[in-house]
Amino acid sequence: MQEVITPAGRLTGAFSVPGDKSISHRYAMLASVAEGVSTIHNYSSGADCHSTLACIRGLGIDVSVQGRSVTVHGRGLGGYRAPSADLDAGNSGSTIRMLSGLLAGQHFRSRLVGDESLSQRPMQRIMGPLAQMGAKLSARDGRFPPLEIEGGVLTPIDYAMPVASAQVKSCVLLAGLHAAGETTVREPAPTRDHTEVALREFGVPVECGGGWAKVKGPARLRAQELSVPGDLSSAAFFLVAGAAVPGSNLVIESVGVNPTRAALIDFLISAGAQVRVLNSSIRNGEPSGDLAVSGSRLKGGRIEGRLAAALIDEIPVLAVLGAASEEGLTVRDAAELRIKETDRIEAVAENLRRMGVLIETSDDGFHIPGGQRFRSATVISRGDHRIAMAFAVAALMADGPVIIEGSEAASVSFPEFWSTLRGIAG
Repeated sequence: MQEVITPAGRLTGAFSVPGDKSISHRYAMLASVAEGVSTIHNYSSGADCHSTLACIRGLGIDVSVQGRSVTVHGRGLGGYRAPSADLDAGNSGSTIRMLSGLLAGQHFRSRLVGDESLSQRPMQRIMGPLAQMGAKLSARDGRFPPLEIEGGVLTPIDYAMPVASAQVKSCVLLAGLHAAGETTVREPAPTRDHTEVALREFGVPVECGGGWAKVKGPARLRAQELSVPGDLSSAAFFLVAGAAVPGSNLVIESVGVNPTRAALIDFLISAGAQVRVLNSSIRNGEPSGDLAVSGSRLKGGRIEGRLAAALIDEIPVLAVLGAASEEGLTVRDAAELRIKETDRIEAVAENLRRMGVLIETSDDGFHIPGGQRFRSATVISRGDHRIAMAFAVAALMADGPVIIEGSEAASVSFPEFWSTLRGIAG
């Protein structure tokens, strides 16, 4: 499928984005191993989070969806049933990596599969620690899905992650719920803490310190009624658009602003964007607020070190901001981009060049000079939702219509993206 985006004079309006993808995954998984019936409001409408629901259904959990509310009939930590077929994670790396932690403690064999893109994403980072805990795992070529897990009795470990990853941290902590004793995960740089927050909401004590988190198993989880804030990573596209398109004024309502994710807002402000957080509140341990953004004089900036890890999902749309800024954008220490849904460094570079924008790439990032203009062109999503949406933002500033090939990829995280974009562009 394709979308044709025409340049926008300005963007205006107040609107919401889907429930946070990261939090939705975690709430659904934890609800499935809690005791009793949990209700999750404002659950993400994205296909990835519904892949998680499909997988836990395949494990014998009763799940019902009514609008944006999801009801999960948890069966306790050992309540999964052996699946009668493969568990299909679709395009979702979060599903396959985090659910593997829960499956490692089950006394049966399971097989996790995914679509063509997910089948090319490496799994060694979770296979190593889960094997240390006592699970038996195998994968295609020792690295790629399908991923087979033969669970059983797990031993707690103290695991130092070689690379910062919230998914790997979460996988090990979820496996630690089964293990008799304390499981500790140490990270080289801070990552989002949604798993730790969610575990506490379900009644599991979690200890945290500078760069580490610890759970004690076997744990017992209590069913909850929860509300998911709006997804900051989805809001990022409109924050950049609102800042980059002159004369714009946007308000994105009830967005999650967890401090471990707020690096995006801090970076945008440092780059010159006029962004404010209004009406702040905390619910289920997660802070949220309305985000107001207006047309701004953008300076640009650098993303490297710990900041690169914190902004890894937002870098494609920040590349668009860099080209539109005065000083441009330099990204380093972001090699992780090359093993996402696609090689995002090459995808960004190819599409920027199609639109007449200069970019120099490296193994772990790129440099985009500032003060550039976007030309009318056809760009290609490569099946990656963040690439499709990032270049829709670029299209708003082009000198003519831009065709987004593979626009359906946006449904992975934000099915309403195209209608929302048309609404604020008038």
